[in-house]
Amino acid sequence: MSITSQADLVGLQRISEAVGITLKQMRAYAQPGMTTKELDEYGGRLLTSLGAKSAPRLAYGFPGWTCISVNNEVAHGIPSVRKVLQEGDLVNVDVSAELGGYWADNGGSFVLGTDIHQHQPLVDTSRQILRTALSRIRGGVRIADIGGLIEGEARKAGFRVIKNLVGHGVGRSLHEEPKEIPCYYDRYNLKRFKKNSVVAVETFISTRASIAHQTSDGWTLVTKDGSFVAQHEHTIVITDDKPIILTEANSIWE
Repeated sequence: MSITSQADLVGLQRISEAVGITLKQMRAYAQPGMTTKELDEYGGRLLTSLGAKSAPRLAYGFPGWTCISVNNEVAHGIPSVRKVLQEGDLVNVDVSAELGGYWADNGGSFVLGTDIHQHQPLVDTSRQILRTALSRIRGGVRIADIGGLIEGEARKAGFRVIKNLVGHGVGRSLHEEPKEIPCYYDRYNLKRFKKNSVVAVETFISTRASIAHQTSDGWTLVTKDGSFVAQHEHTIVITDDKPIILTEANSIWE
């Protein structure tokens, strides 16, 4: 969507704060021995208390309030009573929701407890690349150039990017134009970021794999070669200068 009034900005700020706070508090609440279902139910209670409705549940009938992906799961992990979090797990929580007709999306990967499997460098790289990418986005910049930046920064750090998961427009629904903000340089993508538009930009930084594959549950995406992937995501408003980061309450850079 494109912001056309102060009411639009206020509405987006409200829902973005709700998803940001929920993500931050879910990350703090997660503990070894807890099931992903428990963590998700906590997130659902937070969203409800803030007046927000789960976007994946509302838009797609997703079987959870949030998406929680663990270790080799890349995205869209279904919360489960059978999935128990362990010390050192690479955990990704993606929270998107609707409030008052406005939608926002954010996500972040983190290491649970002590980093016994050495996932932290991957997580740190994903966070830093998102920070760098957002600092370069403004009206008129080619989407492909930001994808190239993300891919190039990942390669310099010794990692790759997932090519079939992308950022997207957001605001009046969960997925809007631009439909694809990739993590790589797509020379066929001639679109540019537009001033006052709202987008969710996300990194998918991988240890080896470049494609995520859907599992038999119809939702969860995984790597087939045992790769690990870290993702970080902010909803932003594009300006002539640095963007307004609407979901900064999630504190994914701290």
